[in-house]
Amino acid sequence: MLHRLTLLVAFLLASLPVLAEPLCARDALDRDICLPEPAARIVSLSPGATELLFSAGAGDKVVGAVAWSDYPPQAEPLPRVGDSSRLDLEAILSLQPDLVVAWVDGNSRQQVERLEQLGITAFWLAPREFEDIPLAIEHLADLAGTSDVAQSEVQLFRQGIGELKAEYQHAEPIRVFYQIWDQPLMTINREELIGKAIELCGGVNVFGHLPRLVPRIGTEAVLEAAPEVIVTSGRERNDRQWLADWQAYPSLPAVAAGNLFLEPPDLLARPTVRMLEGVSHLCQTLETARGRL
Repeated sequence: MLHRLTLLVAFLLASLPVLAEPLCARDALDRDICLPEPAARIVSLSPGATELLFSAGAGDKVVGAVAWSDYPPQAEPLPRVGDSSRLDLEAILSLQPDLVVAWVDGNSRQQVERLEQLGITAFWLAPREFEDIPLAIEHLADLAGTSDVAQSEVQLFRQGIGELKAEYQHAEPIRVFYQIWDQPLMTINREELIGKAIELCGGVNVFGHLPRLVPRIGTEAVLEAAPEVIVTSGRERNDRQWLADWQAYPSLPAVAAGNLFLEPPDLLARPTVRMLEGVSHLCQTLETARGRL
């Protein structure tokens, strides 16, 4: 009798529905974001987030993205939901997402909070270190249920950054001014990820000490800092003029040495796996600059 009762209890327990563990990840606002099941409809609120979602193996789950989400090519035909600084909340709601991925340095906190009030889960990203990039991919993969797919991208990035650090750890220091805008004249400090790339390559960011991530400066400040290399990123036709303008100051060490360089756009500007290629290119640029001093 006891044996039959035991078998009956075991049968009843086996018949009960198995409740899946929620999928959780900690976002850049230090919140534990949990979903009852893998996200099936995701809207990306920044071009960088779009790239990271595809790297996480969740590209087929992305149903909308902001303007300038142009990489990978599969992202270009996605429905647009405004741009990073001004979201189209109506367009986002019409896509019925179960997850939106936001960017701390670009999206409006107020707009994303409004989406959350309407019942949409938001996950915030803010890569500040190289390791934050693979971590972001892993977190997004956890929420999308694509962890197995994401591992190859994560491993390649970590390995590549490690190799670059080893290669340039003893590089001769060189003073760098990285220009990200012309009018007003703008640069980055050492806490911004491009600043971390400069340091990895053995460069010394002449404005690294400034408190703001993206400081505004004046021409006189650049002349006083006397950088040995000036770097900007952009397309040849449009942005080469930014570098040409510095030719008006022939006593500037960077100008005297011919160390004015244009880096490929997007590779450093977006904290994604493509940044590995961008950092490698920047390191080669600074190595070229050293040879001209």
